[in-house]
Parts: sequence; C-alpha cells; structure tokens
Amino acid sequence: MTAFFTAPDGARLAYRDEGEGLPILCLAGLTRNMADFDYVAPHLPDARLIRMDYRGRGQSDRTGAETYTVPQEGKDALALLDHLGIGKVAVLGTSRGGLIGLVLAATARDRLLGLCLNDVGPEIERPGLERIFDYVGRNPSAKTHAALAERLPAAMPGFADVPEGRWLADARKHYEETPEGLRIRYDPALREAFLAAFEGDSPDLWPLWDATAGLPVALIRGANSDLLSAAVAQEMKRRRPDMIFGEVPGRAHVPWLDEAVSVRVLADWFSMMQGDPRR
Repeated sequence: MTAFFTAPDGARLAYRDEGEGLPILCLAGLTRNMADFDYVAPHLPDARLIRMDYRGRGQSDRTGAETYTVPQEGKDALALLDHLGIGKVAVLGTSRGGLIGLVLAATARDRLLGLCLNDVGPEIERPGLERIFDYVGRNPSAKTHAALAERLPAAMPGFADVPEGRWLADARKHYEETPEGLRIRYDPALREAFLAAFEGDSPDLWPLWDATAGLPVALIRGANSDLLSAAVAQEMKRRRPDMIFGEVPGRAHVPWLDEAVSVRVLADWFSMMQGDPRR
C-alpha cells in the first residue's frame, strides 16, 4: 500500500514498504515510478522492498524543475530512510536510480549495505541520452494503452523475447489514459531539468564508482544497451574485480530485472551481502 512522508522542504513524497528481511531501497528510472520494480518483486521474497516516487513523479508532489536533480533525489532517499528508522540499506538502482546510488556511495557510505546498478555506470553514452531527449517530458501520440503497446516494439529496438503482454503492462504503469489521450505520470518540467543537467561537458563520475570500494556491488547490463557500453562495464569490472556482473540478452535500456540473468545476479549480490561478516 502506498504511504507518504514529508521531506525536509515540505514536499509530500510517496513510498511503499513491503516484506521482511534485508532492506533494499529500489530507486527507479528517470521518468518512472515505484511500478518499475513490480516485475522483480516476486523474485526477492526474503527482502524488505522499499520503493519511492521521486518528487515530480508518480504520486509525489511536483516541486519544480530546479528540484529534479540527482543530489536532491539522493537527499530525499535518505530522508525516507530516516522516516522509516532504517540505518542501512542495499540500493538497487535502475538507470537514474543507479546514479543516485553512486552519489549515496560517495556521500552517505555509512548508510549503504551494497549497491546494484541496472544498466547504468560512470559514463553515459550519447546515443542513449539523445534517445531520452526525444521523449522526456512529452506525451505520446498514441491515444490508448493498447495503441501504445503496439508501437513500443518498434520504438524500443534491441528488445527480443519479450513476455506476452509486457508492453501493454508497461504502457499502463507509466501513462494515464484520458479522453484526450495518454498522459505522462510525471511533471513535464522534468524535461527542463534533464536537459540542463547535460549541458556542457559531462562530469567525471568515476570517483563515485571508486567510492564503492569495500561495498558488495553488482551490475546488470542489457546486451543491446545504448546507454551503458560494454567497454564501460568492462572498466567497472577492472576497477572492482569482485563485482557481480550479468549481461542480459535480448534487452536494451533497461532490463526489467525478472530475466534469468538479472535474477541470478540479484541472488548472488544478495548472498554476498548476507555473507559479509561486517554487516
């Protein structure tokens, strides 16, 4: 069941806290919401899954483009943990959520038990960014969930062997069907914030990855990803030889996390955290 808490600046943010066991903070993609983790949830039965809608997304307050930043979203994640009285969590971050996880590893290391990144790393490929530039903040032209589901296979190249009904389920999770057509479930001002974040030279994020030293880390990559290159994944592995890694065939950006490879990586990562005598 969805609940709400109030961030230090007064924003009302939505979250869900379900299950028992190792606490895992699930951080969604840029334009997504808590539903990002519906597919993987059944594969993590021994975990306490904590999910949140970032400000401006899903059921959380829309607080303006200037607040839709990775550092702010990281602060909100910590505020949620404080609200729940949780000292340490493992972070499972999809795309944008992974970048937030990297920031937390560098700035709030004492709150993390481990970090798993879903198709994101310290370098982001320009083709992947440009694809996001094309759609972020804009309503699709399709008028119904069914119509959008028919278009998604062509709009999402690199995906194969997609489960029956998955595109329709995704359309329903991330767009609202109205008499005027489909509407995004987030603040259109996110477009302004996202474009501003990538103006000029890209910052060097490798120090954030290096800051994970000593933490159990894992990386899941879509084999056809245009956002996380194979070369960057290889360099991440070189710097962290103990990193658990899996490449999901038939997936671009991003894997849904219920694929066999994804489930195996998550299980191995889970075991690593449970087996660490320091935690």
